[in-house]
Parts: sequence; structure tokens; C-alpha cells
Amino acid sequence: MSIRIQPRKAKPFRLEDILNNNVWDVDKEPHIKVDIEKCKDCPTKPCTRLCPAECFTLLEGNILFSYEGCLECGTCRVVCPQEAIEWNYPVSGRGIHYRFS
Repeated sequence: MSIRIQPRKAKPFRLEDILNNNVWDVDKEPHIKVDIEKCKDCPTKPCTRLCPAECFTLLEGNILFSYEGCLECGTCRVVCPQEAIEWNYPVSGRGIHYRFS
């Protein structure tokens, strides 16, 4: 007689739970600079929809940007059709520190 052991199903992680494990060491100088004047001419404003950290928001037609929660993925500079984003990595040791659980 053999006993069959059913594998335990892993509980799926939510993105918010995974990100809460990370640590941000935010520099006082932003590593991303946005030319807001160029943003005004952008008809689609893809940064507001594609930034996974939601660092870009739209308020009354204007872009609001906050670098403090940046995941350093570079999506914003790739999707910006106006070339309004100057993106660099944070100064060494600053920015996000990924923690995996």
C-alpha cells in the first residue's frame, strides 16, 4: 500500500506584499528629472499608466512626479515620446534595496 501526499499549494503573493519587503534609501537629490514643459505637449502621457511604482500621476492635465518610490526599472524613459525624462541610477548605495522573501 502506498500513500500519496498531495503537494501544498503555494499562496500567491500580491505585488504590494512583495514591494513591502523592499527598503528605499532615498537621496535628497532626485535621480530622475522631468521637463514638465515637454509633458504639456504629450497627448498620451504613457508614464502615468506604465510606471509600475506609480511615480507619475495626472492632476488636471498636468504631470506630477515623485521619485522617492522609484523601482529603478527605467520604464519611464523608454515610454516617454517627448524625451522629457532624464534618468540616471541613484548615487551608489541609494535608491531601492530589493528584499526577497
